[in-house]
Formats: sequence, structure tokens, C-alpha cells
Amino acid sequence: MKFPLGLIVLFFVASCSEDLQPKPQGYFRLDYPNPTYQKADHFYFTFDQNTFSKTEVEKKQAPKIVYPQMKATLYLNYNAVQNNLDSLLNDAYRLPYKHLSKADAIPEKIFINEDKRVFGTLFSVVGNAASQHQFYLTDSLQHFLVGSLYFYAKPNYDSLYPAVYYLEKDIIRLMETVEWKQR
Repeated sequence: MKFPLGLIVLFFVASCSEDLQPKPQGYFRLDYPNPTYQKADHFYFTFDQNTFSKTEVEKKQAPKIVYPQMKATLYLNYNAVQNNLDSLLNDAYRLPYKHLSKADAIPEKIFINEDKRVFGTLFSVVGNAASQHQFYLTDSLQHFLVGSLYFYAKPNYDSLYPAVYYLEKDIIRLMETVEWKQR
């Protein structure tokens, strides 16, 4: 049985007109519960903590706020101010900028609560850096608190963004509700 040459050519042209591409890898949709907060009491300060997280304390001055379902940890480190505020501030500003080679931007948000004597800055590291948020809080006289958020995953900002956004709200709540204790 013979096929007309025009029909064969038409078949090849029609079958080869579209470029087939593999489907891109999909990611799971990340849904997190609406946050509820309770007062967390640490050695030198208190703050509101999301009940979705848990606290681990290995050292008196360095509690960790762990989010097991997100594979994320907010590391906190407390230092007493003893004529060393300049060096503590320099370290707090230097740490986020260590991620500059991987960051697209590092916007800063300044926090001032004169009533509770809490002053600080939140650094949001945009890009595929190891830590997406870092902050410091101080009363400039006795207390200095530093925090850094890390995920236990390869830094992929686009994939981590829902978790980064969720945890940014928790960090802001922490910063807004910190109260210092007398030492």
C-alpha cells in the first residue's frame, strides 16, 4: 500500500511543530497555622513567642526558638552591656553583611520603643543566603540581644519565601514585645 508523498510530509511537519519541554519541578504548597502567642520568660528578658515553636536552652544566655515543622531555628544570644556597646553594635551590623555575596539586598527596619527602652534593627537578607533575618535589640545601658534565623535546607529564597515571610512576623512580634529584666 502506497501513501502519497504529500501526506507523509504533512505528517512530519505537523508532528514536529512544537518543542516538547519537560515540566518544571513543582514544590509543595506551604500552609502554616495562624500564629498564637504566649509570653516567654528567659533569664534577662521576656517576649511573645509563637506557640507553633518551642524553646531549647543549652546556655543561659543563648536560647533557641525552634520551628520543627519548618526546619528553622531562631538563635538568640544575650550579652550584658559593660562599656562595650560600640563593639556589640559593630558585630551586630557586621554579621548580616557577611551574607552580602549571596544577597540581592539587605533592607533594614529600625525599632524604637522608648517606653520599654528597647531599640534595635531588623536586617532582612533577600537572596540565597544562609540566614534570611538577623536583628539586635538593646537598651543601650545594660542589655543587648542578637538574633539570627537559619533554615536546615539549601538556601533557595524562592522556595523558602513562604516560611521566611511567616517567621518575619514572629521576629517582629518578638522585637515589639521584648521587656528587659533587672540583672
